[in-house]
Amino acid sequence: MDLTPQKIAIAAEGASLAGTYYAPSGEVRASLVLHGATGVPQRFYRHFAGWAAARGIGVLTYDYRDFGESQHRPMRDSDAIFADWAVRDQAAAQRKLAEIAPDGPLWVLGHSLGGLGIPFHGYPERTEKIVTVGAGIGHFTDHPWSYRPKVLAFWFALGPLATAVAGYMPGKRLLLGADLPAGVYWQWRRWCTRRDFFNGDIGVSLPEPNYALSGPEVRICVARDDVVVPPVAVRRYADALAPAGAVYRCFTPADYGLSRLNHIEFLARDNQPVWADLLGLSVPAGG
Repeated sequence: MDLTPQKIAIAAEGASLAGTYYAPSGEVRASLVLHGATGVPQRFYRHFAGWAAARGIGVLTYDYRDFGESQHRPMRDSDAIFADWAVRDQAAAQRKLAEIAPDGPLWVLGHSLGGLGIPFHGYPERTEKIVTVGAGIGHFTDHPWSYRPKVLAFWFALGPLATAVAGYMPGKRLLLGADLPAGVYWQWRRWCTRRDFFNGDIGVSLPEPNYALSGPEVRICVARDDVVVPPVAVRRYADALAPAGAVYRCFTPADYGLSRLNHIEFLARDNQPVWADLLGLSVPAGG
């Protein structure tokens, strides 16, 4: 079997997404779709995907519409919103994985935004496991004081001003992350600066959520040192998904011989020792 990562085209509602499939080696354990974090290109996840594929888990990564390899027009021309990424694009990637891997268990791994779509999707019966890391129902006041100046600049000062002027969120120029479509930024801002988070968009750009989904194991995870989506916000999300039997897990870096896990870095190459435990594999942590 050719184990070279394969480029995959994913048809989504109103968009064409660029994906990459990492075929499993050896005995196939499961097939996993990885929904990425906001502003994080799929290439960032190549180390995790290669690690999982070597353990019998096929992995599909992809970029959301009008971002990364899925950007097919100038970003200022994009009409994408945050809900497009969390609902339409995630659903399309899940359907594509089911086509690529028509047999065996299906797993879902959502990183930050990638985990927020859980209650808005239906899942095939063979979906065995859903894991999120750094996905939470947050508010800007949840952040520790050390991180709050950056948050305030992003949501209330440089971020909105630059987005209004440029026609997109110029995160690279502002040293505040990746460039993002304006609609993605504005809706994301609304969720993170209002106490009802995304509830105001339910029935508008979001379907009715199902927090009592049945079937798959649901694991809601976070790093203890995550300041971007702190444990308190992730705990709220786990509590909302309690009817689905969601299990909350907070990871301490030192337990794995690591100095940090943080938010985005949780799935960076250097943090491989925690990944088996994150997915709940039947191997020792750090294996």
